[in-house]
Amino acid sequence: MRKVVSNTSFRLFLAVIAGLLIGRYATEGAIAIILPLKHLLGQVIFFLIPLIVFGFIAPAITRLKQNASKLLGLALILSYLSCVGSASLGAFAGYTTIPLLDVSPSGGASTPLPEMLFRLDIPPLMPVLSALVLAFIVGIGVLLAKAKKIEAALYEFQDIVFVAVKRILIPLLPFFIATNFAVFAYEGNLVSKLPVFLLIILITIMCHLLWLGLLYGVAGAYSGKNPWQVLKYYGPVALTALGSQSSAASLGVAIEETRKSPVLKPEVRDFSIPLLGNVHFPGSVLDIAFLAIAVSSLLYGSLPGIEKMILFIPLLAIFGVAAPGLPGGTLFASIGLIQAVLGVDEAGIALMITIFALLDSFGTTHNITSDGALSLILTKYAEKQEKKRLATAAQRGQLKANATSS
Repeated sequence: MRKVVSNTSFRLFLAVIAGLLIGRYATEGAIAIILPLKHLLGQVIFFLIPLIVFGFIAPAITRLKQNASKLLGLALILSYLSCVGSASLGAFAGYTTIPLLDVSPSGGASTPLPEMLFRLDIPPLMPVLSALVLAFIVGIGVLLAKAKKIEAALYEFQDIVFVAVKRILIPLLPFFIATNFAVFAYEGNLVSKLPVFLLIILITIMCHLLWLGLLYGVAGAYSGKNPWQVLKYYGPVALTALGSQSSAASLGVAIEETRKSPVLKPEVRDFSIPLLGNVHFPGSVLDIAFLAIAVSSLLYGSLPGIEKMILFIPLLAIFGVAAPGLPGGTLFASIGLIQAVLGVDEAGIALMITIFALLDSFGTTHNITSDGALSLILTKYAEKQEKKRLATAAQRGQLKANATSS
């Protein structure tokens, strides 16, 4: 029983239930207290994210040695291709299903939130993108300069960050998720809006599952390993993503849980999981591509031209690699692109934001869970490179031995 209670998935599930019950019956005064608590917990969690990114990626680069630059390039290429593929799937689903649906926006309004009693901001030391760039510069710089003392310090800093994940981030997550769901339930979004767009949500969920299955299938075929040995550890990660709507907030759980996977190479895993958690958002771009078509049909009575979507998807995939891993980050980063290429006006953008808020939990879960598939591919690639290096070294040693004997 104690093992069940201490399980991260169980605690997160209880947090979801507790949040829904609290929000359903909470008074305005109670929500006024919950709001600053939710904000404070989020501030602490998001303060840790850049430290996690730097603390894991920089030392991981030094451990990868010669493979670091190759793995980085391959990770970015795989992330971009995954986003192009998922957005294409979302567009195909939109063109196929939206003309068959009879869906209209709901006229119901959500319950307005009271003002927060107090607000304490804890700004991160740097943005996540800055932490990524700094990790690359420091990690590669340590390799080129052969800075052994700095390398040892990076390993110790990684240990400190991992303790912060275990002792601060993981214990706070259930409370953060509970407060999020309490606010959702109080606003009434989970009740009044969900039935209106239920068909859209169901279609996108099916697309998410399809793309995840494809990614893990490809990863398993390429690596020759059972992808379930990675996917089965993503339960707590998925629950965190559903509650926080943030890939960044789910990153600490993903780092902890994927360490249990026996098929991921440790030095690759410590590099790829934090990296992909910030540059790989296939679920979000899938939602955006599908919603762009749905909103055009709902508001304008027509679908975007296929030629526009062919231009839109490769550009959108760039935002799927470069957008911040925060709630709605990919959508807000790509608003200008949606308006410029697809011609969606402000009313359409507002409707997209409304529906995206309902879908974002599922898109975020897709984002963070799909990282395991790409990590499995990168693991196999790193193993192949290591075998080539050892074979080359052995061949050189044999040639040298032959030359000496002769």
